[in-house]
Amino acid sequence: MRKEWVEKRKKDSVRTQMYYAKQGIVTEEMKYVAGAEKLDPDFVRSEVARGRMIIPANINHLQLEPMAIGMAATCKINANIGSSAVASDVAGEVEKVKICQKYGADTIMDLSTGGDLDMIRQEVIKNAKVPIGTVPMYQILHDCNNKIEDLTIDSMLKVIERQAKQGVSYFTIHAGFLLRSMPLIAKRKMGIVSRGGSLMAAWMMHYHKENPFYTAYDDILDICREYDVSLSLGDSLRPGCLYDASDEAQLGELKVLGELTLRAWEKDVQVMIEGPGHVPLNQIERNMKLEREYCHEAPFYILGPLVTDVAAGYDHISSAIGAAVGGWHGASMLCYVTPKEHLGLPNAADVREGIIAYKIAAHAADIARGRKGARDIDDAMSDARYSFDWKRQFELALDPDRAREYHDETLPQDIFKEAEFCSMCGPKFCSYKISQDLIEGNVDIDSFDTAAS
Repeated sequence: MRKEWVEKRKKDSVRTQMYYAKQGIVTEEMKYVAGAEKLDPDFVRSEVARGRMIIPANINHLQLEPMAIGMAATCKINANIGSSAVASDVAGEVEKVKICQKYGADTIMDLSTGGDLDMIRQEVIKNAKVPIGTVPMYQILHDCNNKIEDLTIDSMLKVIERQAKQGVSYFTIHAGFLLRSMPLIAKRKMGIVSRGGSLMAAWMMHYHKENPFYTAYDDILDICREYDVSLSLGDSLRPGCLYDASDEAQLGELKVLGELTLRAWEKDVQVMIEGPGHVPLNQIERNMKLEREYCHEAPFYILGPLVTDVAAGYDHISSAIGAAVGGWHGASMLCYVTPKEHLGLPNAADVREGIIAYKIAAHAADIARGRKGARDIDDAMSDARYSFDWKRQFELALDPDRAREYHDETLPQDIFKEAEFCSMCGPKFCSYKISQDLIEGNVDIDSFDTAAS
């Protein structure tokens, strides 16, 4: 899809979407996004230039269908996939990509830590029409034979450039966790729960030096600038429990991420900010406002947040509640959580459950924010329900397969696709049917008001 678009810019010295936007150029990607979002193309350009919207689109991911993340766009969701040291399978990860795209993930993060990481990533990108993100730190450690003390800035940059060449559209970089924040961790109940953050802490404590991602940040920006890789500035100190939410460690790092955002924009690199974690429901709105203040309105990409710590096995529900509230108050993208969160590596079925939970959360946020046309599909569903148009109901559902499956569990025959009832109320107790009979029977409903008076 993007082959001709990218080819004609081949001789340009800088090829990031932010660079073009600042030059007043509306790229084909911006036009595509404008059509999908029902926005004016020049408005999309201005939002990208300002940094309030990003279009993650690596120049080497040619089959990617452009999408936007930002407050002016619809609320997006990300799905995490990836192998682990105890379960790695290229075919399994490709199957997860297909599931993610079937059920509507807007981006996918490959968080693989086991197996042939380059091969897995290559196949994931090849099979994806959505932007692929990674956490380069996982491969950096893998290539150091899991010895964090062997990490060097040179080895780190080589991995980052290799992934950029492959077509990764955004990197989670844990550059905001500084040595000065180490004492704050001791005040927490759960310390560091970010894998990338914990690895950085181990390296900094071993060498008593500053975070290498922070030290080499300008070099990382140069790579991102060359391939148009967006940065997802990682929250190493995100709260991993309600007790630690909104503490000094979390908010101190957020301020550093704001500084790093300005440095990235100077080099025309697109940025979004990663957010918490575990946050009580009553603190979510404040967290959204602080991110906009500290990080200059760069898009906020939040993990949940989970609003309780006791929903093991159901954390996709606990976190979707927080995600809906976060999206309502300004988060631009929601990172899904599966039922396996805190318990194990998700399989394809878990991926489906997490995506649907978050599609609901993102859609609820769009409705709450009054986005033009957001509720149209809900109104269409209401019409289909009231008219007993079962097939249309299945089509409009966020998960058509599940809707059809549950309906057919008790009434599988085709004749019941025309029935004016379901197995819940049966033919005699359906409120829709009773209402229709009252109206169609020309009952003078106004007479009831007269009688009552």
